[in-house]
Amino acid sequence: MATILVIGATGYIGGRLVPRLITQGHIVRVLVRDPQKVRDRNWDSVEIYKGDLHKPGSLPDAFKSIDIVYYLAHAMSSGKTSFEKYDRSAAWHVMTLCQLNNVKRIIYLGGLGKRSKNQSPHLRSRHEVGDILRAGSVPVTEFRAAVIIGSGSSSFEIIHHLVNRLPVMICPKWIYVKTQPIAIRDVLQYLIECIDKPTTAGRIFDIGGPDVLTYKDMMLTIARELGLKRYLIPVPVLTPTLSSYWVNLVTPAPAQIARVLIESLRHETICENNYALDEFSVKPMRFDQAVKHALNKINLQEIETAWTDASPVILHSSVDPSHILSNKQVVKVNAPAEKVFSVVTSLGGDRGWLYANLLWKIRGFIDKQIGGVGLRRGRRHPTNLSTGDALDFWRVEEYIPDKRIVLRAEMKVWGAAWLEFETTPLNDSHSLLTQTARYYPKGLAGLFYWYSVYPIHVFVFRGMARAIGKFAL
Repeated sequence: MATILVIGATGYIGGRLVPRLITQGHIVRVLVRDPQKVRDRNWDSVEIYKGDLHKPGSLPDAFKSIDIVYYLAHAMSSGKTSFEKYDRSAAWHVMTLCQLNNVKRIIYLGGLGKRSKNQSPHLRSRHEVGDILRAGSVPVTEFRAAVIIGSGSSSFEIIHHLVNRLPVMICPKWIYVKTQPIAIRDVLQYLIECIDKPTTAGRIFDIGGPDVLTYKDMMLTIARELGLKRYLIPVPVLTPTLSSYWVNLVTPAPAQIARVLIESLRHETICENNYALDEFSVKPMRFDQAVKHALNKINLQEIETAWTDASPVILHSSVDPSHILSNKQVVKVNAPAEKVFSVVTSLGGDRGWLYANLLWKIRGFIDKQIGGVGLRRGRRHPTNLSTGDALDFWRVEEYIPDKRIVLRAEMKVWGAAWLEFETTPLNDSHSLLTQTARYYPKGLAGLFYWYSVYPIHVFVFRGMARAIGKFAL
């Protein structure tokens, strides 16, 4: 049994690793910027430390008496434009603190790809983080992976959406670039098994599935698993920028993140060593098996974590209330508060927003055109929500079961916006639903936005509050 610190516990990989480490009997500690995001995950035995990797003064306590540190953080997932600088800074702070606290080992998940001068920023940063962690005295085990196949992973979801939505795809030449995808369950098995293999310290392991494929091969395989016929037409002039806008339009990925990923697709990402196959008991599954498993999880609505989980929760209490514009709707409902709340927590995704859904879709389409996230992110589960979950173009910022939920807008709004639902029991069979839209305008553009769409907001929000009441009957 080891005492383990997981950095990146609210991300796609970390969110799946933590419960497995607990099951293995390890003492698990997590370092997060937003403790509320992990408190809602029922990790009862986990020690939660609040800290920011770019503020070293907030970090030291989390590293005390730690045996192993999992380094799974990556600034790109937070949408930072200068993510290389942030990655470099974070890795340096972690390496220094591991040295000072006599940590026995760092386990790091990096990326495949040959080092070269024209390497993409994403791959270059993945390699550089590994170099920085190794610069200290603490032994590092680095796993390098390419495309990770699993329900909710960014790469898989982008390909899945493209294939599912477009019968004919105009594709850049990178669809012929080779990669070596690996299933998420195999990545997790490598990470966990590494704990009991001290001989892996100080080594780099390239991990991938048994299939070396082009992105075209992967797209066509996913199409076959979906029972779809798809045609891919490569063209030489589709730049990463144009491709990213296209991906932004069709998939849930914002253009900024899509461009970083697409720039990486121009480089081969295949294993340069097979040490992992000799050292570990993992037998990686074939690509088609990994796809079947991921699609099955999606169909069963059992998505354990998603790439959208990594975005931080930003509590709105720091905003001066005097600057807030609001629209409040109060509805008396002839139903218990918990039943009304269950309707609220099922909003969005395939169900929609119960009222004026066409207007919601138009707003989502406009948001995608101007670089926002749009509605296509959907939701992780059709009825269950937790703090930090993505919900169409909202983010669950606060969640109190059967009482209150606050959604923070992640669409383009020229300021900041929240949508709050609160249920208050009046007696055993009646309750009060209070729905409040709040907006913090940024400059004249923000004020113009609020007042220009205010009549539409009043129409939509009033209708939605009433519709929630009717659905709860």
